[in-house]
Amino acid sequence: MSGTAVLTKILDIREKEKKDAQIAYRKSVDTFEEVATELFELLRKKEAVETSYEEALTSSMHLNFIQDQLAYIETLETKITELQKKVSLARTNMETKQQVLSDAHVETKKFEKIIEFRTSEELDRVKKAEDSFMNEISIQQYLSHR
Repeated sequence: MSGTAVLTKILDIREKEKKDAQIAYRKSVDTFEEVATELFELLRKKEAVETSYEEALTSSMHLNFIQDQLAYIETLETKITELQKKVSLARTNMETKQQVLSDAHVETKKFEKIIEFRTSEELDRVKKAEDSFMNEISIQQYLSHR
């Protein structure tokens, strides 16, 4: 069983790494969701402003109002472009963290399987030794009663 003691310590380290990876992944998902939500809201706002702008073009609104709406739409488009870059970066970061988490999970499973296998082997050796010992006792008893 001493072989599994070292592996158990390594497994503990791998589990801590996995837990840290889970936390980092969760944070990256939260960041992605925040930025994506912000982008979604900005797109909705732009859509509403464009609708208002289209209505202003078809009705008799002041030229200043139309110019203000157009300038505001351009500002929104600039912000949307910036946010799209942030969303892309957040997505890439999230995917990277997910891969790290997957790798940590695989490593943890490997060590769990190795420990399980070695424990099973050790139990088999103990059982064989016990069976051999019991056979020896049976033979001794048989010979002594003879």
